[in-house]
Amino acid sequence: MVGCDCRVCTSTDPRDHRTRHGALLEADGGRLLIDTPPELRLQLLRAGIDRVDAVWYTHAHADHLHGIDDLRIFSLRGRGDLPAYISDDARPALLQRFDYIFDPEEIPLPGTSKPGIHLRSLHPYRPIELVGETFVPLPVPHGTFTPLGFRVGGLGYITDAKRLPSETSEVLQGVRVLVLNALWYGDPHPTHFNVEEALKVAEGIGAERTYLVHLTHRLSHRELLERLPPGVRPAHDGLTVTLEPTRIREETS
Repeated sequence: MVGCDCRVCTSTDPRDHRTRHGALLEADGGRLLIDTPPELRLQLLRAGIDRVDAVWYTHAHADHLHGIDDLRIFSLRGRGDLPAYISDDARPALLQRFDYIFDPEEIPLPGTSKPGIHLRSLHPYRPIELVGETFVPLPVPHGTFTPLGFRVGGLGYITDAKRLPSETSEVLQGVRVLVLNALWYGDPHPTHFNVEEALKVAEGIGAERTYLVHLTHRLSHRELLERLPPGVRPAHDGLTVTLEPTRIREETS
């Protein structure tokens, strides 16, 4: 937190140095970027990412969207417009805030550029083929927004949720890895799970491993490791999780 000198904000543990939440999913058919947080450029540089094949937008809140301009490098490299998938509910906010990208009459001057992005629609529970895999978009309530997480193979991905609708929960049954948002222990939040709520959801899904994301400075990484039950872990910047046939492998960059 800007201007905060709490024990987590001043921690020397690199796992407590959290940027806004995003992820990159790698499959045999390509790379899918999940959201474009404001620190996207720094995240991509740190991970050594030189190619992205598509983008999945969970919703249009600033912390998941406002790094969008840093996608321009991928279209500038001559691969054409980057497909970006978003719900019809979230699309108007994207077009309004970043009209210079999506207005066809906004032509860059010679020697300048803008991101080349082609928007495509996501529909709740309607499977879609991306990067060689089948994704099922999963709606979750988040205040006045309805983000779209997803299930793909053995992975379930839910961020910015306050509860799981019954159909979303049913689709997630049987995943090996679940990614789930959680802010803190204690005080309920109107639009996000706290840790207790997230743990109850995780228990109901029964994944082999659950990773908590969207964490706040009320919780240190070490504290979470000590308090969370078996099979539930805090995620951190630079974490790579690989689903192998017989195990789930973790690496840290």
